[in-house]
Order: sequence, then C-alpha cells, then structure tokens
Amino acid sequence: MPPLSVTQRAARAFVPVRAAIYAGRIPGAVLGLLGRDGRAVIAGGVAQKVPLARPMTEGTWFDLASLTKVLFTTPRILALAEAGHIDLDGPLTQLLPDLRQYDPAAWERRVSFRQCLGHLTAFPAVVPIYTYGRDPELLRAWVLQHEWIAGPPVYSDINFILLGLALERFFGMQIRTMAAGTGFSWAADPAVSAATEDCTWRGRVLSGEVHDDNTSALQGAGHAGLFGTADGLLDHAEGLLSGSGASEFVIRHIRAPLSDSRTHGWQRAHPGWSGGDAAPAETIGHTGFTGTGLWLDFAAGRAWCLLTNRIHPTRHFDSGIAELRRAVGDAVCAEA
Repeated sequence: MPPLSVTQRAARAFVPVRAAIYAGRIPGAVLGLLGRDGRAVIAGGVAQKVPLARPMTEGTWFDLASLTKVLFTTPRILALAEAGHIDLDGPLTQLLPDLRQYDPAAWERRVSFRQCLGHLTAFPAVVPIYTYGRDPELLRAWVLQHEWIAGPPVYSDINFILLGLALERFFGMQIRTMAAGTGFSWAADPAVSAATEDCTWRGRVLSGEVHDDNTSALQGAGHAGLFGTADGLLDHAEGLLSGSGASEFVIRHIRAPLSDSRTHGWQRAHPGWSGGDAAPAETIGHTGFTGTGLWLDFAAGRAWCLLTNRIHPTRHFDSGIAELRRAVGDAVCAEA
C-alpha cells in the first residue's frame, strides 16, 4: 500500500477538526501540513462570529500567543549565546544587572538563561501584571524588582517575559520595534484575522491586536504577541527541518532535551503531550493559549500547525482543545 500523500494525510487530520467545529467546540480552524511531497492547508468554520460573522480562510492571520516563545524569543537568545554575548548557564544578570538589585542574595539573581528556556525556574506560571497599571516602563521595573515567591518548576510566562527584557536591554529597543521575523508581525489587519476574546477590561472583541493581557499592558513582551498564518508557520518549520532557517547551533539546542518534557524553548514528545502518541520521539512542538500550535517531526521531515480561535468570544468554555490537538497529531503521524 503506497504511503499517504500530504493532501491525504491533511484530509484525515482535519476530520476531528471539522467535528469540533460542527459540535460548536471551536468557531473555526486552519490546519497546515508540510511533508517531503509538499504542503496542504485546509480551513473551516468562521474567523469571527460576534458581533459580525466572517468566514475562516486558508490565509487568516492568528494571534499565535505563546508560539512567540519559540518562534521569536528562543532563537534570539540562542543566537546571543552562539555569538558569545551571553553564557546560557550564566545568570540573567549578565544582561539584567538590576534584577532584584536591592537584594544581592535574592534567588532570582541566580536564575540562568538555560533554566528560563527550559522552564526549570521557581517562577510562578503566570501573574496578572496588567492589573498593576498601564505604564509599560513602570511594569517592566515592577517585574524586575518584584519579590517572586519561589515554587516548584512549572511552565512559566515569567521566564520568557524576563528573556524578552534581556533582549530589549541587549538591542536597546522594545520588542515591538524589533523585526518580528519573515512571515510574522506584531499585529494584523482585523478584517483578515481570527477574532479572539471579547475582552472584559478592554471592552471589545479583539481581532488583529494581541490577546494576552500582560503583553498588551507591557506593549510587547517575550512570551506572546506574534501574529502569523498557516503558510507562515509552515515556511518557518521548513527552514528548521532543512537547516536553512537557523544555524546548526540553534537547531541543535531546540532539539536538545533539558527535561523529560522540554528542550530549549520547545516541548518534546512525551506521554500525554499535545502532539499525540503517534509522534516520533524526536518531535518537538509548542502551543498557544488562543488555540494555536506548531509541531515538527524531524524523523519524517514533517511539520503541522493547528490554528483555532477557540477562545472566541470567551475563554471560559471547555473547547476540548487538548484532546483535539492530540487527535490531529495522531492522525498526522499514524502510518496506517
């Protein structure tokens, strides 16, 4: 029996996506699949349903949320290490000397770049920084001087907020003024974007502007903020799979395990992860809160993205996104 083509594999993987749309679990989605024989992109549902309905298209732009961590922040931190500007095992104070500057013994001053990349720090998962004000420079100072309560290592936005601040210090500019990268941007045309939440504190349905509360208040941060399309993600993935899109140093590190579930920035295949049980061991991936995800299977030379607007118009709803991501991954990777 001949192997499935990329088009056939994408069609199979879109079956659970279509079911989730018809069941009302998600408004819409775009699935992109890249293989050695080409690529396929399939769209379904709506990009926005309130206050007006708009159809989802293959070229719809999405708020990529935490994919920013691996598409933007991780490769730039690794590039600084490759160039000798930082030591990955050295403390963040190499670039942020004022981190907890009033307490030289503070544990935060010993946290390394590598620990942040691998989510191996004692920072909490997330803190509502945006509730402390709207002045982005004041909020940056708050992040740096706040006495963080140490806890067990968890996946933490704080890790990448600090890495973003380190990039800002090195380059002397805020993240939102840096080049977002080929195929990506820091905002998008609302008319061609997937809507996210009807935001309670901003008082409107968000489309084309960042959903993440802390990124909005900071006016750019290292953990969220990028926008992109399925083709943009597949182009980026193709560069990583072929070795043309990043240096050997960067690619080696994003594949190198730091724990049972993490590499430098990325998640690695492990039981129960977002990429499904059929994904080979060398697969890496990452997800975004808005309903996005990107996975790279280096063994098969394959990548796929699932982009949904699962928090539109509210996050306070069980969309079943975790199960959907795993079902798509299994359908993409299964050989039978």
